[in-house]
Amino acid sequence: MTDGRTRIPSLGPRGEGWVGAQLILFVAIAGFGVRDLEGHGLGAGMPFIVPAAGLALAAVGLLLAIRAIRDLGRSLSPFPRPPQGATLVDTGAYRFVRHPIYTGLVLAAAGWSLASGSLWAAASSLALLAVLDAKSRREEAWLTETFAGYPAYRARTKRLIPFVY
Repeated sequence: MTDGRTRIPSLGPRGEGWVGAQLILFVAIAGFGVRDLEGHGLGAGMPFIVPAAGLALAAVGLLLAIRAIRDLGRSLSPFPRPPQGATLVDTGAYRFVRHPIYTGLVLAAAGWSLASGSLWAAASSLALLAVLDAKSRREEAWLTETFAGYPAYRARTKRLIPFVY
């Protein structure tokens, strides 16, 4: 199912398929990282700074995601279609990027991949980035339909990386 605004499929009335895909990738990232921890990650054969930097990046990502969840309040939904009664949030973390939860999740996944020394977790993190980017495009089509002010917000705020993308 697609509409005229985007070629990105809905994957369900609220976008349930997008949530399923990201959950599968979360499990893969966590699982590959745990598997590769033994003998590879958290300092085994690499300078201490590498896993420490990975854990710091993961912590920053989780804190960003938590902050963005708090900023959304009642408008929070795991699904890309905005819930009924949602309001457009463009303050807090949303002042810097349109999808700070996604940015935080990708940073956390990349940090975990680095800390665990897992190339498979890193590859899964790249896949997560691709899925969340596509999910954000689907979400933005619905946000544009729902909120008259969304196009102006979109024009002044980058999608995932402040000042870049």
